[in-house]
Amino acid sequence: MKKIAVLILLIINVIALANAQEQPTKKNIADNFFERYEYAKAVVIYLELAAQNNPKIHAVERIADCYRLMEDYDNAETWYQKATAYPDAAIIDYYYYAEILLRNKKFKEAKEQYKEYYDKAENADQLQFKLAACDSAAAWVKLTSHYTIKNEQRFNSKYSDWGLNYFGKTGFIFTSDRKVTDKKTAVYERNGNGYFKLYQSDGDTIIPFLLNTKNKAFFDGQYNIGPMVVNTAQDTAYITITTTVPKHSLPTDKKEKGSTQILYTRRLQLIMATKTNGQWGNFVGFPYNNINKYSVGNATLSKAGDVIYFTSDMPGGEGKTDIWYCVKQSNGSWDKPVNCGKIINTKQDESFPVINSDGALYFSSNGLPGMGGLDIFRAKGAKDNWDKPENLKYPINSTSDDFYYVKQDNLSGFFSSNRESGQGSDDIYSFSYKPPVVIVAAPKIVVQPIQPIQQPVIKNPILNLKKGESLVLKNIYYDLNKSDIRPDAAVELDKLAAILKDHPTIRLELSSHTDSRAPAAYNMALSNRRAASAVAYLVKQGISAGRLVPKGYGETRLLNQCVKGVHCTEAEHQLNRRTEVKILSE
Repeated sequence: MKKIAVLILLIINVIALANAQEQPTKKNIADNFFERYEYAKAVVIYLELAAQNNPKIHAVERIADCYRLMEDYDNAETWYQKATAYPDAAIIDYYYYAEILLRNKKFKEAKEQYKEYYDKAENADQLQFKLAACDSAAAWVKLTSHYTIKNEQRFNSKYSDWGLNYFGKTGFIFTSDRKVTDKKTAVYERNGNGYFKLYQSDGDTIIPFLLNTKNKAFFDGQYNIGPMVVNTAQDTAYITITTTVPKHSLPTDKKEKGSTQILYTRRLQLIMATKTNGQWGNFVGFPYNNINKYSVGNATLSKAGDVIYFTSDMPGGEGKTDIWYCVKQSNGSWDKPVNCGKIINTKQDESFPVINSDGALYFSSNGLPGMGGLDIFRAKGAKDNWDKPENLKYPINSTSDDFYYVKQDNLSGFFSSNRESGQGSDDIYSFSYKPPVVIVAAPKIVVQPIQPIQQPVIKNPILNLKKGESLVLKNIYYDLNKSDIRPDAAVELDKLAAILKDHPTIRLELSSHTDSRAPAAYNMALSNRRAASAVAYLVKQGISAGRLVPKGYGETRLLNQCVKGVHCTEAEHQLNRRTEVKILSE
């Protein structure tokens, strides 16, 4: 793509060429295309130069750069390998080569190239961060996952399709640079595709999303539009677009060394629109747009609609692009932007913020520990007060760019990625989560339901236990931070009481457990209260307290991978908030 909001879409155009009377060489022509981000044109000429005998390093490096920036990672790997074979290769070639190798899951080779780069670079302190990304990616792809990932072919094309949002009760809206048959449609010379436009779908058919843009200064159809987010009432939208003001109204950029071109930058801006009589219009610029100095885009709203989060490279941030927010005032206006802070933002890129139905912030970063490229993170909090972000890991994340994670419940949703399994450079993927059914734990656990005692032909599993063996009691779970017996747990404890009455020689330990959240000391005390609560219930049912020993284990005996710092669903945490029985004597 390359992520129009992450790189802030520096669309560069030519105003004039100096020394136009001189006949430019092929190298000059290719360099001019490259400076203007017209990589699809530039690479063709650089390939011609590289086909000559003893090609110069400049052409080889530029071919590698073009393929990387066009997201053709296989060809980029090939040409960075060639570039780094030159004795006078630029230091940065080793870094890009390592990034491509990591993306292509060649972890060992990537680590070697990172070492080559950071051995020569000034920021050598970042080496361990990059090596850890290689190790994390290699380890996480081997983890057992309860997520199912699907490429949503109903939305995707061979072009870039991303940024899907829910729209209305059953619809969707997303961004795509797919080409249309209209001959007047402009071509984005960066990759030779069309410009990004908005599309809507009912899940089966896809049609262009209509905006009443006639005679509107914000739109002329020749630049990128999208993504778009709509408020809960479905009557106000926030759309990211590239500025369309005349080029003479934009400041010129600082020239690159040796460049003869006068260039300018078209930045992103956020446009607010309202729906009237079924049409989206009444376009108003976000009050903190500044197309001469920085970009603003990729908005999301809090559940109440009173806070807007967005991406910007405005001054005062932590890194390249940061996530910022504004608070809505009583008169409906937006207060000045505030940075979300160092917990969320790093020296690198943070973008694509989404507030989902659980109220958490989901965003992408290449500056937080992950698998390489952009990884999706989840953070609880609001404004500039956040808990430590949690990496969603594989298979939601990959060694490629993963972003724009949306969901309406905890079991399914969508995200975007340019991973190699897609149909185009960016694709829309769906995910579904299925909680584990079978509990596997140590010591010995018999995963069977307690059978009613009125079925004597089926011997109860508790009676099969030998001294020292344990059994997880079915459905005896606890609410978060609570120890009281829930109605579903009472049903199972009643069954246990009946068994104990029929077998008065059995003596049991009732052990209770917590999930990993909260401090360990607190969890230990909570588990003791839970065990005591279960024993107290059984005593009320007529079981002697001398036959029952309460024991709390806190978070020391988790049944799954949900240790501190690992992102887990509520269903996964629930499995650890349990009570077990162990035979002490018969």
